[in-house]
Amino acid sequence: MRTRWRRLVLGATALFTAASALPAAAAPDEGRAGQRPSGAGLSAVIRYTEYGIPHILAKDYAGLGFGTGWAQAADEVCTLADGFVTLRGERSRHFGADAAAGGDLSGARTNLASDLYFRGVRESRTVQKLLEKPAPVGPSREVRALMRGWAAGYNAWLKQRKITDPACAGASWVRPVTELDVAARGLAIASVSGEGRFVDTITAAQPPAGPATATGAAVRTPDARAVAEAADELWGDPGMGSNAVAFRGDTTAGGRGLLLGNPHYPWEGGRRFWQSQQTIPGELNVSGGSLLGIPAISIGFSAHVAWTHTVSTGIPANFHRLTLDPADPTTYLVDGRPERMTKRTVTVAVKDGTPVTRTQWWTRYGPVVTSLSPQVPLPWTATTAYALYDPNAANLRFADTSLGFGKARSTADVLASLARHQGIPWVNTIAADRAGHSLFTQSQVLPRITDELAERCSTELGRTTYPASGIAVLDGSRGDCALGRDPDAVAPGIFGPARMPTLQDAPYVANSNDTAWMTNADRPLTGYERVFGTVGTQLGLRTRGGIEDVAAMADRGGLTVRDLQRQQFANRVPAGDLAAGDTARACAALPGGTATGSDGTAVDVSQACGVLRKWDRTMDTGSRGALLFDRFWRKLEPSVPRGQLWKVPFSAADPVRTPRTLNTGAPGFATALADAVAELRAAGIALDAPLGAHQFVVRDGGRLPMPGGAGRLGVWNVLEPRWDPAGGGYTQVPFGTSHLQAVGWDDSRCPVARTLLTYSQSSNPHSPHHADQTRLFSGEKWVTSRFCERDILSSPRLEVVRVHERR
Repeated sequence: MRTRWRRLVLGATALFTAASALPAAAAPDEGRAGQRPSGAGLSAVIRYTEYGIPHILAKDYAGLGFGTGWAQAADEVCTLADGFVTLRGERSRHFGADAAAGGDLSGARTNLASDLYFRGVRESRTVQKLLEKPAPVGPSREVRALMRGWAAGYNAWLKQRKITDPACAGASWVRPVTELDVAARGLAIASVSGEGRFVDTITAAQPPAGPATATGAAVRTPDARAVAEAADELWGDPGMGSNAVAFRGDTTAGGRGLLLGNPHYPWEGGRRFWQSQQTIPGELNVSGGSLLGIPAISIGFSAHVAWTHTVSTGIPANFHRLTLDPADPTTYLVDGRPERMTKRTVTVAVKDGTPVTRTQWWTRYGPVVTSLSPQVPLPWTATTAYALYDPNAANLRFADTSLGFGKARSTADVLASLARHQGIPWVNTIAADRAGHSLFTQSQVLPRITDELAERCSTELGRTTYPASGIAVLDGSRGDCALGRDPDAVAPGIFGPARMPTLQDAPYVANSNDTAWMTNADRPLTGYERVFGTVGTQLGLRTRGGIEDVAAMADRGGLTVRDLQRQQFANRVPAGDLAAGDTARACAALPGGTATGSDGTAVDVSQACGVLRKWDRTMDTGSRGALLFDRFWRKLEPSVPRGQLWKVPFSAADPVRTPRTLNTGAPGFATALADAVAELRAAGIALDAPLGAHQFVVRDGGRLPMPGGAGRLGVWNVLEPRWDPAGGGYTQVPFGTSHLQAVGWDDSRCPVARTLLTYSQSSNPHSPHHADQTRLFSGEKWVTSRFCERDILSSPRLEVVRVHERR
């Protein structure tokens, strides 16, 4: 190993010396590469290839973390620094208390709420305590070294380079970080779907005071629809989603596995992906995308295995109803014994104002909260309060689990890493390997809510919420209602690996953020607890369309990476296949070719009939009629009761093909069509305009047409653009397809991989890698991955940088 490391470093150093002779187009980027720093300490070699993708080479984990922190800072220093301000609880101090918090690391609406929560986490030493725990509950020595190295690399870049990004150049809030900051970021990402969703209510919850509340009040039990809507608001967040499929070897041309990963994530802010390759010779060699601030590869591939994630249907938190001491609403009873709540008093500095001090209240279960959603209050009365339990609020195991994936040589090793570390917070894992195996598993950290426990211990509210949505509300006054511990779980209160819905070696495994039940239509998964998701319920259009496509691919066989690439950019619209023909025929039958809009105005819709009839049922940039159908469907679907939208209802015996046949007689159909036509005409947009003329982003002063469409249309290549009719249509993409990877293997030692980071590697508008991959995405093109040494060293854009700490 040492000999190989020395050979690689010497080669890299020689190439670095030669880099000055490269043509201007290949010169090192300002603020990233440069002369070799002097001094001892941590170091790494970074080889940059096309599109600014770094291949980070180090002799140990600390050095690898150092190179990763350096390279991430070079591309995303302002985004990263903004996140560290959040984690230190200093947003109000720098940006004002009432300003929007951004939503990258929590659901806090204001900076003040964000600061109160994160400063409370810091002052309670939550992260330090987790760092001190031995593995696997705490992080391993390797991950600790990665985190220390990442912080040192980030700090070294700040010390040695000038910030050119106008988002934070010269800002006082860009400061060095510590291992604790890096760990805190990992913990925030793990709990972003649990405690992170409830920051506003955690920081606002206060005990009742005064005679008006002294007698308490009963909690109104909401109907199942309100609960389902609340669950969708909380955990059906359009800000996170994904598609993925893995194929077994007997469906592929070479008998080896194939994997297509298509996560849907924000295009802006702290939940962006960032690409790299990480190599410690003889120890680790993995390529892929990392969430910013995470020192390990989050989604990626190696010479042996490829894996990706999709946001799961599991409910990552639950509630406990507290029975309070009548004499003290901050004391609750468990088996009749009183327990005092823990009081967290937090003070936050405020820009141009006096500091704000607030109190939070914590219990053995977690923080006190006062609502599930605006529609489902959980009031704190003189007799009752509610506490939130989120097991991911104590989960620092994500990086170790991911590192295990990077070292894996098979899908069995992927499962072994999941079982050993149990650190995946709110996603499924889909994987394939060189030997031809496929894997789906919903191995995630969930509160240990069994159906039996929910039946025995649910409150009246819980008896509505649990079957409707998987949200458990348990009686916290009973010791026998504790979540317990599975014998194979690394911590109490969570499920062990044996209970996870898992499917191995099916011809295909696919997931589009739906229940594990329909991972493979011929091999449905059943028998798991309700908290994981449903069985036998209606699927989303993206799931239905995806299963149709990938099942047909598996049946056809002989698949290659090129087939994965075609699937990614097919841009088929399942909603259009199901409804556009019926819509065009119903449109043509409207008397006088008119329909009445929601404002009572008669609208001539006759032109729309022909446009919809001729539409090719795709969301390609050149598709004519795609925009019209998109705007029509967005108005129709939410306005028609779910049971009235289709003539043929859902059947669990035929879940991929039902429901179907649009009910054009449903209330709201003609109104939605009229409103869509009127909207486009008012914006000066032709009904048959090509999609790309009005779905675009602006980069470097020019428009880039964007392919893809909304998940509610069933489009695999998801984009959720922002509608701005005055600006020309869909003019920004805050969320959608992000880090793509299509991976397979042949008889060589190198994986066959194509990747694409849709929003490009850097947020800095002055970086040459601010929009280069976005232009590729516009043209539906891919990057050929350079994984093996010969491919890296033969890159015509090769830049080699050796980075060091300066003492």
